[in-house]
Amino acid sequence: MSSLEIRDLHVAIGEKPIVKGLSLTIQSGEVHAIMGPNGTGKSTLSKAIAGHPDYTITQGDVLLDGESILEQEPDERARAGIFLAFQYPSEVPGVSIANFLRAAVQARMSEGEELDATAYYKRLYQKMDLLKIDRKFTSRSVNDGFSGGEKKRCEILQMAMLEPKFALMDETDSGLDIDALRIVAEGVNTLRGPGLGVLMITHYQRLLNYIVPDFVHVMYDGRIVKSGDKSLALELEARGYDWVKQELALT
Repeated sequence: MSSLEIRDLHVAIGEKPIVKGLSLTIQSGEVHAIMGPNGTGKSTLSKAIAGHPDYTITQGDVLLDGESILEQEPDERARAGIFLAFQYPSEVPGVSIANFLRAAVQARMSEGEELDATAYYKRLYQKMDLLKIDRKFTSRSVNDGFSGGEKKRCEILQMAMLEPKFALMDETDSGLDIDALRIVAEGVNTLRGPGLGVLMITHYQRLLNYIVPDFVHVMYDGRIVKSGDKSLALELEARGYDWVKQELALT
């Protein structure tokens, strides 16, 4: 079993502190959802864990299976088992999804080890069939001209092929209509299991109707201020965040 432990994490953009002492532990097989108003540091958290250079960790630590990853470059963190699904995936014109994924899988292999093309395509098509993605999809350029739903499905396919220990999903539901949301959620649920821990960042409870989390956390002013189960997300949907702020003001 793997673990991702965030210890008293403080993150800044330039001189501005964004995450202000956040602690959270995620175990393999668990799905944690982080909700909260805009500007509370949710996306900053995921990008800092993944090693985005624009975000500076000023205090605290992030441990993968007990080992700090803070000195690792983003590609090293990815090879160690961290996967970040972006809110707005980049377009890569001229590079097919098949070749992009092949390069990503090859990069995770030991030096001198070569990827067998036949085995690679067999596995790729197995994952695509599992996720109900048309095989013609692989010949398209990465995210080039894709709809919001297609971009997110491409991310889920990447996650399926790379088989990370932990997936950080930064507002996966952003820009999706109900049908696209359902398709993406089905993909995540297909990959869900004892070998994968998930941190989902979302504004809306609707995603959690399809991907039911084990834990829900409310983030406010750079910290987790409240935790619970799926029922907490339903309460937030019904009451908004003002009641959480009022509770904090009384403490």
